[in-house]
Amino acid sequence: MVHPQHHSHKSSVLPKRIILVRHGESQGNCTPTAYTTTPDPKIPLTPHGISQAQQAGARLRALISSGPRDWRVFFYVSPYERTRSTLREIGRAFSRRRVIGVREECRVREQDFGNFQVEERMKVVKETRERFGRFFYRFPEGESAADVFDRVSSFLESLWRDLDLNRLHHDPSQELNLIIVSHGLTSRVFLMKWFKWTVEQFELLGNLENCEFRVMQLGPGGEYSLAIHHTEEELLEWGLSPEMIEDQKCRAHAGKGAWSEKCPWYINSFFDHLADSEESDGDGGDDDCSCT
Repeated sequence: MVHPQHHSHKSSVLPKRIILVRHGESQGNCTPTAYTTTPDPKIPLTPHGISQAQQAGARLRALISSGPRDWRVFFYVSPYERTRSTLREIGRAFSRRRVIGVREECRVREQDFGNFQVEERMKVVKETRERFGRFFYRFPEGESAADVFDRVSSFLESLWRDLDLNRLHHDPSQELNLIIVSHGLTSRVFLMKWFKWTVEQFELLGNLENCEFRVMQLGPGGEYSLAIHHTEEELLEWGLSPEMIEDQKCRAHAGKGAWSEKCPWYINSFFDHLADSEESDGDGGDDDCSCT
């Protein structure tokens, strides 16, 4: 992923927040048999899901408007009926002048489970997925989470080009917030890609609840972190390991370029043992993470 920090950006033009929102309760969440007769992209929200989306809009607006600066929002949305409807209800919390744009983005759609889903067959398939592993298991005629990872990676490259070329038509004097209305697994994969989480770490994560959201906020040093808005208890409950949480705390306060993949916890997750002394490796490098 090409991070804009590696370009000639000023930190003021980076989004203050990138917020991932899961859609509201859908008919498929309540009645799995809905998938046997209705295409997944056309599954609608329930009345409760509509109410959830309206409440999420109020919470999002309160969060974004809490700072002293003038602010704007730009939305990306999955093309599915339930995400489009969720966006529509969230939008009721914002005035027209606050929304600088919206874009339907197919690459943040739901994981493809195949076409019409036979209930009994899907039950067996999902049991097999638990044994195989959620990230690499590919649904018959559908996708694996690894496939979703590939298209989310492509979307991230496009997102940074949008920012780099100011395709969002954002006034740098205004605080920018990106809101991505998507799906549970897609949001987890997005964060996995962004924060370079391993497959093992991905497997630890629980799904977001309907209309729950995760806030990546820009720290003073130019890194995004979940630990600025979310508490350690929230992150633990979601499934982040202590090492992942320490990483988020590091990002929240690190100066630009201070965080790196050289952090010991990251390196040690791949190796049983690396020599600590310079005499053993002969390169005279610094083995310490500047964030710890």
